[in-house]
Amino acid sequence: MQNLMKTIEEKYSSFSKGHKKIADYVISNGDKVAYMTASKLGETVGVSDSTVVRFAVEIGFEGYPEFLKRLKEEMSGKLTSVQRIEITSSSFKKEDILTNVINSDIDKLKKTLADIDKKAFDRAIETILNAKNIYILGIRSSAALSGFLGFYFNLMFDNTKLVNTNSVSEMFEQIINISEDDVVIGISFPRYSRRTLKALEYAKTCGSKIVAITDSMMSPLTAVADYSLIARSDMASFADSLVAPLSLINAIIVAIAMSRQEELSETFKKLENIWEEYEVYDK
Repeated sequence: MQNLMKTIEEKYSSFSKGHKKIADYVISNGDKVAYMTASKLGETVGVSDSTVVRFAVEIGFEGYPEFLKRLKEEMSGKLTSVQRIEITSSSFKKEDILTNVINSDIDKLKKTLADIDKKAFDRAIETILNAKNIYILGIRSSAALSGFLGFYFNLMFDNTKLVNTNSVSEMFEQIINISEDDVVIGISFPRYSRRTLKALEYAKTCGSKIVAITDSMMSPLTAVADYSLIARSDMASFADSLVAPLSLINAIIVAIAMSRQEELSETFKKLENIWEEYEVYDK
């Protein structure tokens, strides 16, 4: 899939005067345009809404929404925290941040469900069930997701290894014995962790199966993954929206649990006795 900016540059000489204005602004301000409506972009560069829509079609998209989606995917991994904060201030109304953020998360859940590759999901579940060892790798903001998945996988499997360090050397020390019989679940969202990517690349050279949980097929994780599970997380803020990724992980946990129902029933009977005896939970 060719880089969007490169496509615009290659077609630039054939553009009309209005389209060249749009192209110039997109190339210089892609991070801002990714969160602009067609009317806002047109107003900014001095052209009509319909000219903006025709520009998107001319460079190969069905319409402006498809162009915007692609631009967001390319920009999401490049935005600095400062840029995200600036975008947040222009995207959300201060009067009702709660409603705006929750509605934004609901939209991401709907888009995730609409776009998810269900065959890839089913094959990923099968691969996890058949693996000798299961490695879960997610650091920085993705550590919350990997920790959640690791907590439940530790209850369901006795072969789960949560790689939970930000140190490059310690990360490789924890996966040094990975083999072709194993699976690695790599989790990363913009801004993508280079350490996570390097660890997945190493696992790939060892023959391990790779399941990537990330935000887009433009994510660098998909290049090494056998199965890519996409969950939208493009919150226009310095803080990542992890609602859709967490919902996807919940689906993985439930799918695994349904496949191991009898074994899990026995495990949780033992756990309930232990939890009661040692007063783990408040009555």
